[in-house]
Amino acid sequence: MILGVIFAVLAAASNALGTVLQRRAVVHVPGSRGRGLALVGDLLHNPAWFVGILGTVLAALFQALALLSGSLATVQPIFILELPLALIFGSVVFRVGVSPRAWGCVICIFSGLAVALFSAAPSGGRPQVPGMAWVPALLVLGGLAAAFVVVGLRRPQGAARAACLALAAAIGNALTAALVKSSMDVLSQEGAAGFFLAWQTYAFAIAGSVSVILLGYAMQAGPIIGSQPALTLGDAAVSFFLGVTLYAESPRGGWWLVPALAGAALVVYGVFALSRTRCLTKCVNPAEENRDEPRRGRPAAEAM
Repeated sequence: MILGVIFAVLAAASNALGTVLQRRAVVHVPGSRGRGLALVGDLLHNPAWFVGILGTVLAALFQALALLSGSLATVQPIFILELPLALIFGSVVFRVGVSPRAWGCVICIFSGLAVALFSAAPSGGRPQVPGMAWVPALLVLGGLAAAFVVVGLRRPQGAARAACLALAAAIGNALTAALVKSSMDVLSQEGAAGFFLAWQTYAFAIAGSVSVILLGYAMQAGPIIGSQPALTLGDAAVSFFLGVTLYAESPRGGWWLVPALAGAALVVYGVFALSRTRCLTKCVNPAEENRDEPRRGRPAAEAM
């Protein structure tokens, strides 16, 4: 379990750094070349882009190792750390000062997650899910994600639309992680041949691809305050649910529920509060900050 936690933290850090570096590469492309083949050509000559891609690849590898070594209900919630880590890395890469309020949110997320996971301490579980058990999970989660997409597309551009699409992406991410865990167990038991013959391998590739597309639409649909909390908290919540139901992982009950819920509440507060800070937008999505600045009409010195 400890090894799974370590790999999960490495995955969150790698993905956060990769995302920040890729955004840095895109931001430094001249506006007149920011589309089509010209954009691709500029990115291919930017070392930050390649390092960012490497970070994303390493994150996928670390996530697979984490899911192989630890429980789904423990590993996936740790990826909440990607949000505060992106703030920290982005503040260095984009040379943005982090406000005391933002640092307070980071502390809330780290401490709340530690308390929640230590208190819940999911244990036991099975390494593989029986074939038929996947059917209701795929139907329910697929239907729920589709419903969020339909509702989101019927909303105008803004936070509500972004939140609905991000929730659909979060469900896809959680389902992808559950399928990856199953595929990694097949790989460890049957080797590469079994891995490439397992239906879960192709299912997680499809679910992951759809999630990436939905996340892209969510980021374009509205501000980060709409998409980021839904994506971060939705992925953790659905993954925890799948760990308990599909993989039969058992969290601690009784009085342990009190600190577990308190820690979870602290994480929720930290994620929402951090997503509202201007410095997170500058560190994670500087293009959005630059686009909104004329409309806001406030000097940079007043930003949080």
